[in-house]
This record gives sequence, structure tokens and C-alpha cells, in this order.
Amino acid sequence: MKSGANRSLNPDLPHYLGILNSFSLCKTGIYLYYMCLITYMKSFTRVKIIKGNEYLYEITPYYDKEKKQIRQKSKYLGKNLNGVPIKVRSKDLFPKNVLSHGEFIPLQKITDCLNLEQILSEILPAKEIWPVLSMAMNYVIRPRSLNHIQSWYEGTILAEDRPGLPLSSQTLSRILSRIGDSTANLDFSRALIRRVSASRTLIYDITSLSSYSQNINLLGYGYNRDGLDLPQVNLSLIIDKDLGIPLMYDVYPGSIVDVSTLKNTIKKIRSQGVKDFALIMDRGFFSTANVEELVSCGLSFIIPPASTLKKGKGSYIRNP
Repeated sequence: MKSGANRSLNPDLPHYLGILNSFSLCKTGIYLYYMCLITYMKSFTRVKIIKGNEYLYEITPYYDKEKKQIRQKSKYLGKNLNGVPIKVRSKDLFPKNVLSHGEFIPLQKITDCLNLEQILSEILPAKEIWPVLSMAMNYVIRPRSLNHIQSWYEGTILAEDRPGLPLSSQTLSRILSRIGDSTANLDFSRALIRRVSASRTLIYDITSLSSYSQNINLLGYGYNRDGLDLPQVNLSLIIDKDLGIPLMYDVYPGSIVDVSTLKNTIKKIRSQGVKDFALIMDRGFFSTANVEELVSCGLSFIIPPASTLKKGKGSYIRNP
């Protein structure tokens, strides 16, 4: 009975199975149709206009199994330039690092105009020229201690233009120590004066640098311009008035009085090849001893009188 009943309940089963098979075949046919379309449909280029600019994209068709339809993949090619894609968003164009550059342009110009690299080559070993110039540039741009010169250098254009400079604090200390123990500063001044042809008018000034150090032989007690009860070093500086650049500096023990410093400086200026010149000084140099020294040297000079001199007005000008 049961088997007969089952046979009577499924008289249309073959019909439904045929429908299902037809439906499956239809789906399969549609899928194969789409796949054939995708196979024979080639990628093509589409132009998109964004904010008035034309950009090229590669369009590739593909079949989306989930949504059961043909979709498109878009790949950016670049900006349209006469039909040729030019990439403006390429990762290759992104900078790998950022280096400080602009602030070095005037310093490099000064270095070239004064021929400093050539002058230093006459005084220093080749491997020390750019470490010295790098320290000078750092002092002008962003002063750092010797321990931080290397890290500063790595973030500047110097790292690309002058790669591999020995700028460890130990190396720089050795360079500075050797320069300080030699006559390199005077040799540099002589070469620079010869290079720029110093003018006849020089500006002279002196200052004192106080220190707590017990390792500086030049430290001594003398007239302290800052009113400090500390030993000091005297530093003198000569500047070319027309060019506006320093030509020479020198250091003296802090115990030496200004008149002796002035006398020694005049001798050194003349030893550098500058014979006919005039000195301009501030009123801090106005004293009988200094004026007598300038006159005895046969120099032209301009010096204002001390403000405490009631009868003095204007400036003392001597032109032998």
C-alpha cells in the first residue's frame, strides 16, 4: 500500500525535475554567456573630467558571482596629455625624505664668491675642509653642540651634496684643537685678504669672554666689560668696511690692556699685507694711550671721544 501510495503521490515528479534541470541549464548558460562576454570584451580607456582636467582610467570588465552581473574595475592611469597618461599621483614621485635646503643657498653663494673652499685647501687637509665649513654653516643657521652636528647635517642638503662627512663630536674636537694650536686663523686671514683685496677702511673692535674654566691658558683677570668677577679672554676683530666681512680675529690674555691689544693687532694687520688703511673704532677705545699709539703708527683713524669728556664733541679724525 505504501509503495503504491508513493507512486500515486509523485506523478509529476519527472516534470518538476525537468523544470529544475532546465533552470539550472539556463543559469549555467547565462553564466557561460557572461564569461564569453568578459573573455571577448577587452579593457578600454575612459576619460574622466575632474575640475576641468582630463584624467585617463583603464576600465576592465569582470563577472561578479555574488551579484551575478558584469561589473567594471577602474585603474587610474594619469592625467591626459595629448592622449598620453602622465601620472601625477605616483608613489614614486613622493619624496623619501625632506632635507633643509633654502637656508643654505645664500651660504653656498658666499662660499663660492669668497672662494672659501680653495682658501681652506691651502691651510687644512682635504678631509677637514667641509667639516669646518659645515660647522660654520651650522653656527649661522641653527647652532648646535658638537654632539648634535651629525644629526643636524643628516637633515640638510649637505648630506646629499657632501655625503659621508666625518662629523662625530670626537672628530670635530680634534679638528678644532689642531686649528687652535696652530696659526691656521692667521694663514686663513692672509689668504682671504689676498683674495678679496681688502679696502683701505677697516673697522676694529674688541670684546672679552668670561669663563669659569680652569683649562684655558689665556684666561686672566682684567677690565671686565660685563662687570663680572671672572677671568676672561680678549677677542679682537677686524672687518672690511666696504665688503662687510670679517678679515681677521685674534685672541689675547684677559689681563692685557686694550692699548697693548691694539698695538699687537696693528702689527698683525700689517703682517698680513695690509699696509695703507684707516681704523674706525668706538668710543671705548678713546684714551690718551690709544690715541698716542695710533698716531705713532702713522695711521688714519676715526674715534669718538668718551662721553665723560665735556670739551670733546663729534669725533677725532686723523688723516696723516
